[in-house]
Amino acid sequence: MAVGECAKPWEEADADVCEAIDQLEYAARAAVALADGAPLVQVPGERNTLIYEPRGVAAAISPWNFPIAIPAGMVAAALATGNAVVLKPAEQAPACGAALADALVEGGVPAGVVPVVQGFGDAGAALVESAGVHTIAFTGSSAVGLEIARAAAETRDGQAHVKRVVAEMGGKNAIVVDADADLDEAVPAIVHSAFAYAGQKCSAASVILAHKRIAPLLMDRLAGALDALEVGQAEDFGTDVPPLIEAGAQRRLRRYADRARREGTLVESRVELPDQGWFVKPMLALDLAEGSPVLSDEIFGPLLALREVPDVATACEIVEASPFALTGGLFSRDDQTIAEFARRSPVGNLYVNREITGAKVGRQPFGGGRRSGTGWKVGGPDYALAFVESRIVCENTMRHGLPVD
Repeated sequence: MAVGECAKPWEEADADVCEAIDQLEYAARAAVALADGAPLVQVPGERNTLIYEPRGVAAAISPWNFPIAIPAGMVAAALATGNAVVLKPAEQAPACGAALADALVEGGVPAGVVPVVQGFGDAGAALVESAGVHTIAFTGSSAVGLEIARAAAETRDGQAHVKRVVAEMGGKNAIVVDADADLDEAVPAIVHSAFAYAGQKCSAASVILAHKRIAPLLMDRLAGALDALEVGQAEDFGTDVPPLIEAGAQRRLRRYADRARREGTLVESRVELPDQGWFVKPMLALDLAEGSPVLSDEIFGPLLALREVPDVATACEIVEASPFALTGGLFSRDDQTIAEFARRSPVGNLYVNREITGAKVGRQPFGGGRRSGTGWKVGGPDYALAFVESRIVCENTMRHGLPVD
């Protein structure tokens, strides 16, 4: 379904479904662990108990690029902790959202506990503003996520609670390539991170910060790799770069490509684009000035920029200065460099000597900070806590006539 509805290549669509299954199982296990509360300090004559209870109705506002896995993670965590969930799928992926809800009901979730609201942005906005919603789980752009945070902060008439926003937003994800990096390992990982599913992942690589000693060679190898990418329809097996999700995305990519040509050098794949579909060629932007929007804006497409840096310390400063902190990568053979970069990098998910996409449930819980998210990591031990309230019961056990354990 994701193949036809969201132009997601078969390999990526299969991974989407597999992750959804993992999210459901992980959430169930996390809820079982929460059911026992958590240990507290106990002293003679006193019994202290921590109890987790559901917050209430959750609104799950999910994106189109992972139309099954991401809403599955949101809905599973909310349901497993005892909440009802209103699912609002992306307008580009209504059938995927409906199919997920149907599968949950078929699997035993009571009818009416996961209603689906279809529509555009105004439907999501109505959920955010509703006094009956207690928790909002959102994945999408930083601009929309920040607007949700502002709207959710308003306590409306008839609303006796403060809404909680669990947001996973955009990124401008950088991979740092040190002078000693193994380029045979780095190049395919960078290419897959930047161009798989046409770069339409919030975790996708967008900028390469390459040490000046290896930057020219890395440029040449990445430029050559563009021609090896298979551009085609999502349903064709072997496709690496499918069409973009909609015409507006194609226009946006073309605007950034034109800017990269004006400000620096743009290397494009020599592949012939199919006649039907919102396609753009895989592109590599070079020689851009430090303030170029191509280096700082979230572009969300198959346009990768490369910037030369004198050393890893400078790369750290660039990463630290970004308002985004979602994913990042480092290729280096030096343990001290790796340790120092890991200490300084603010990103929620840092990957060393591997691609920066493809976080696995339970292994690499996913989520960023700064303007990339509120920090709750889906597929991790803390995510279920976003959907519960904790209560403490403190009992004096020394009253006359009360048995003491």
